[in-house]
Amino acid sequence: MASPLRNGVRVSGMTPQLILVVGAGGRENALAWALARCRGVEAVWIAPGNGGSSELPGCRQLAIAESDQAGLLHAALEHRIELVVVGPEAPLAAGLADRLRAAGLAVFGPGAQGAQLEASKEWAKALMVDAEIPTARHWPAGNRDEALAVVEAVGQPLVVKADGLAAGKGVTVATTLDETRSAIEEVFSGRFGAAGARVVLEEILEGPEVSVFALCDGQRLVLLPPAQDHKRIGEGDTGPNTGGMGAYAPAPLLDAAGLEQVRQLVLEPTVTALRQRNIDYRGVIYAGLMLTAAGPKVIEFNCRFGDPECETLMPLMGPELAAVLLACATGRLDQAPPLTIVAGCSACVIAAAEGYPGTVRQGDPLQIDLAESDRAGQGAVQLFHAGTRLAADGRCVTAGGRVLALVAQAADFDQAFERAYDGLSQVHYAGITYRRDIGHQVRSR
Repeated sequence: MASPLRNGVRVSGMTPQLILVVGAGGRENALAWALARCRGVEAVWIAPGNGGSSELPGCRQLAIAESDQAGLLHAALEHRIELVVVGPEAPLAAGLADRLRAAGLAVFGPGAQGAQLEASKEWAKALMVDAEIPTARHWPAGNRDEALAVVEAVGQPLVVKADGLAAGKGVTVATTLDETRSAIEEVFSGRFGAAGARVVLEEILEGPEVSVFALCDGQRLVLLPPAQDHKRIGEGDTGPNTGGMGAYAPAPLLDAAGLEQVRQLVLEPTVTALRQRNIDYRGVIYAGLMLTAAGPKVIEFNCRFGDPECETLMPLMGPELAAVLLACATGRLDQAPPLTIVAGCSACVIAAAEGYPGTVRQGDPLQIDLAESDRAGQGAVQLFHAGTRLAADGRCVTAGGRVLALVAQAADFDQAFERAYDGLSQVHYAGITYRRDIGHQVRSR
């Protein structure tokens, strides 16, 4: 028998029994792992998943690309899915959530209009200005000459951002005017495709960065513990930006009072501004913040969980997570059980491929000597696959820039990172690359 409809979407109760997670990275493996552990969840499908998805307890893999909207819709209906969680930004920006909702499915993830928070930095900046949300001064430009003219007029180095989705690689924080000009030339050279058709230039802010994630049902919010990412490839936060080389949570940069300030200054005004634009935003609002001397300011918004912050946060989520995400998807967060947060510290270190964030080597077999319980994430250590795939001979091989995430929890960050790095020492593949100083802000040794 099919599940009954509530508010136009198919659900069987407060907790979804059958869940589909869309995406292929470490973020999606972490989400699927956490959801499969929730009370009342019977099975979680991951589409398309990666080389480690089928190893996750309670999870099954579907060979359907995240861009295949028709295939995902068919699979969701065939498997009587009660909640779809869309992980990456690209399918959200392409309207996957809209199509699935139109077929009566409950979806955690904004529609294409809401996804503009991430898909267009210029659009997001305009929303922030209208809503008086604190952020850096900015100057949009539609071509190279216009952007270079801004640089000459401002007369100082700027942050250069490709307007659209560039897989986390379209941002340059320039330190000189020449670097600013070179970054502008790079954006308009076509390297980022359609994402670089326009550019947003911003003043450079000073202060520590922190990531805040809010689960939203279109009106109400549940805030998760703050996390801190490490974007640079090199130790000491040097070298080019990456998608993220590690993270930790809860970041002590924001205490309860600071998190409440972010709610009032940033997140609630964002939801109000979205509603004023007739956007019913159901999913994650990810605010990347700079804690400046003048208070928190938004560096950027994302319309999905951060990666690797998601891998760091998921082990801290209580067994109500699936019910809370379903409540967000159906616009009834006020009826959801409170989301409990596990006490303690969570640490994540990313193992990347040789050459990352540039051209990377692929196809190298993985040797993982972790205990079976750790590989399944049944204790205080979790291994989440990201850029991996199963070869024809059944071996798991590298298949992307960021290959694995080693995550661990403990009572303090020293012990959590010690566990994470100990786990990483039991992972081997040719060209393995990782930072040894992740969490340097909170580690005492």
